[in-house]
Amino acid sequence: MSRLRRAVHFVPGANEKMLQKSLALPADSLVLDLEDAVTPENKDSARVTVTRWLKEVDFGRQERMVRMNPLDTPWGVKDLEVTMQGKPDSYLVPKVRTKDDLLRIDTIISRMEREYGHPPGEVKLVVLSTETPQGLLNIRDFGACPRVDSLSWGAEDLSASIGARRNRDEHGQFLEVFRYARIMTLLAATAADVQPLDTVFVDIKDTEGLRRDCLEGAWMGFTGKITIHPSQIEIVNEIFTPSAEEIAESKELLAAFEENQKAGKMAFSFKGQMVDVPHLTRARTILERARLAGIA
Repeated sequence: MSRLRRAVHFVPGANEKMLQKSLALPADSLVLDLEDAVTPENKDSARVTVTRWLKEVDFGRQERMVRMNPLDTPWGVKDLEVTMQGKPDSYLVPKVRTKDDLLRIDTIISRMEREYGHPPGEVKLVVLSTETPQGLLNIRDFGACPRVDSLSWGAEDLSASIGARRNRDEHGQFLEVFRYARIMTLLAATAADVQPLDTVFVDIKDTEGLRRDCLEGAWMGFTGKITIHPSQIEIVNEIFTPSAEEIAESKELLAAFEENQKAGKMAFSFKGQMVDVPHLTRARTILERARLAGIA
């Protein structure tokens, strides 16, 4: 992981009040939204405002991420051409269909980097991989674009695209096609060695449901989650940050591996369980996440 992304929080584009509030939140990333949060008649003015924020506002440690409009709309290319003046850290790319969509975005950003004198390759792409059925079917190819730094997924837009009446059952569990989208996002991201980000939890009043959703995502291997309300951020950060117990046990396990390796062993008993190389990899991952979070 090159960047810590636990809570990736949406900020409506061109809403100065919401931006100021968001700067004080503990989210790792702020998504300056030019897509769904902005009406068509306000797209141009919102783009100018977001570019000004990128140039003038001190975001501190928070990642400056812009959700652009899709390429096949009248606004997508212009979003890139204008906001690159302020050089965001990344773009959240919606409604991707094929790898060619991402390569076209890469080409535009590369041109803007040359035009504005920005270092090449620093601006990353966080891809919403499953908002279209074509995107879900092509998701394995998305990590091939060198700018892609993370894959996430979207249940709401996918629901609309395929005509689903709902995406969760009466118990709050994702229906099968959406579980498939979640799993494929995780596998495609980890296969490409980029961060897997879990999708939004839309019921902002159901904190227990959010906690269950986060725990399941973290257990599966997701490294963070997109948030849509400030009340969700603390829960997301808590669950996607290694606990003190996990950190202590990981350090203890690494020390045990060092001792056993001296004796020529890479498989041994640790606290009543047999451990080997996968356990070592998991412990190192936990400690790296803790280091990025500033707690190890």
